[in-house]
Amino acid sequence: MSIPQSGGGPIERQEQLAEYLADGCKPKADWRIGTEHEKFGYCRDTLKPIPYDGDRSVKAVLEGLRDRFQWTPVMEGGHIIGLEKDGANVSLEPGGQLELSGAPLETVHQTCDEVNDHLRQVREVADIIGVEFIGLGAAPIWRHEDMPLMPKGRYKLMDSYMQKVGTMGRTMMRRTCTVQVNLDFGSEADMVQKMRVAVALQPIATALFANSPFLDGKPNGHKSWRSRVWRDLDPDRTGTVPFIFEDSFGFEAWVEYALDVPMYFVYRDGVYVDALGQSFRDFLKGELPALPGEKPTLSDWADHLTTLFPEARLKKFIEMRGADGGPWRRLCALPAFWVGLMYDQSALDAAWDLCKGFDAETREEMRIAASVGGLDAVAGGHKMLDLAREALVISEAGLAARAMPGAGGLVPDETHFLNALKDSVETGQVPADELLEEFNGEWGGDLTRIYADHSY
Repeated sequence: MSIPQSGGGPIERQEQLAEYLADGCKPKADWRIGTEHEKFGYCRDTLKPIPYDGDRSVKAVLEGLRDRFQWTPVMEGGHIIGLEKDGANVSLEPGGQLELSGAPLETVHQTCDEVNDHLRQVREVADIIGVEFIGLGAAPIWRHEDMPLMPKGRYKLMDSYMQKVGTMGRTMMRRTCTVQVNLDFGSEADMVQKMRVAVALQPIATALFANSPFLDGKPNGHKSWRSRVWRDLDPDRTGTVPFIFEDSFGFEAWVEYALDVPMYFVYRDGVYVDALGQSFRDFLKGELPALPGEKPTLSDWADHLTTLFPEARLKKFIEMRGADGGPWRRLCALPAFWVGLMYDQSALDAAWDLCKGFDAETREEMRIAASVGGLDAVAGGHKMLDLAREALVISEAGLAARAMPGAGGLVPDETHFLNALKDSVETGQVPADELLEEFNGEWGGDLTRIYADHSY
C-alpha cells in the first residue's frame, strides 16, 4: 500500500481535483512502466512469518538493504517503514509483506532487470539473517493472529475500520500479496479507453496469475482466494466501477466517484489523523470533523486516491490490480501482458473489440468465475481460456509493434516475457493448478512443503 503522497498545495476550487488527474497525460514518447510486487517473508527454520522487530524481522531486512545496497530509509514514528532509491521504493504491507514499487521505466526489459536486482538484494540480506521469501497470492497456512500489524499509522486506522464495512478487509491486509503494473495515458480519451479495457479484461489477468488456492492450511475452493477476498472488503471502494462504461466517463466522473468514497485519514506532520468514514466533500468546504476549519491540499487528494481499491485504479496513471503475487518468472509477465495490450494503439483497439460487448453483469460474473476457476472459468457464455488466448495474441502483437530491444540489442522486442503465460494457455494450467497437483500428489497433503519448493 502507498506511502504518503506529494500532490501539491492548497485546493481552492473543486476543478483542481480533475486537473490533478489530467496532469498525468503524457505524450507517448514519455509513457513509462512501473511494476509493483509483494511477497511474504518467513523464518527459515520455523516457517513462521517474520515479525517487525528482532534479529529475523522485516526491520532487519530493511536495515540490511539500507546498509548493503545504499537505500535511503523512510521513517515513521521512529520506525523504519520503507526505503527509497533511484525513483523506486520498498515498503511494508500491513502484515509485513515486503513490496517493491519500481521506478517508472521505459521497457519491460528494464523493469524486469529492476525486479531481478531487487530479489537478488533481498535474498542476499535474507540469507544472512535466516529468512526466506515466497511469492503467493495468499498466505497458505498462517492465521490472522500469526501476522502482527506493522507500525504504520495508516494501517492501525484501517485495521479497525475494516471490521465495520466488510468481512475480509483484515484478511486482505495481512494475508494477501499482489503483483501489478502502473501505466500512462496520453489524453482523457486514451485514459477512458484504457480504463475500460483494464477493468473488462482484469479477470483474464486474475485467471492467468491465479496463485492462492490455500488458506488456513488447506485448499479453499478458489484458484485466486486473493481475488475472492476483495469482493467482501468494502463495497464503497472496491469492484468493477461500472460507471466507467457510461458515455459521460472522464476525469470529472472519477472525481465524483472518489469524493463519495469515505475517507480513512489525513496525513499531517508525520501523523495519520483519524478521518474514518468522513467526507472529502466536507473537507473541501473546511467542515471535516477531524480537522475543523482546515481545507485540503492536493497532497491530501493524492492520499485519498490511494484508498480506493477497484480492479483498476486511476491516479495520474492507471494501476492494474487483478493479479496474485507469484513465481519469479511471472513477475515480468504481468507488465508485459498489459504493456502489450495498452501501449500500441492497434493492440488497444483490438483489446477493446474483445471486451466491448460485455455488459456489467458479464464483467462481474467473469470476475467471480476467474477467482474460482482460473482458466477453467466460464462466464457470460465466454470461456476464460479462449479469452486469455485471444488476449495474449493481441498483447504479443502489441509488444512486437513496440519493438523495444533488450540485452544490448540482442533481443529484438519484449514478447518473450509472455512465455510463462503462453505456457499456461497451452496447458490450461495456472500456478494454482500446479500447487494443487503438488499438494494432492508428491506433498501428500503436507502444505509446509510449499515453502521449500516455491520460495524465491
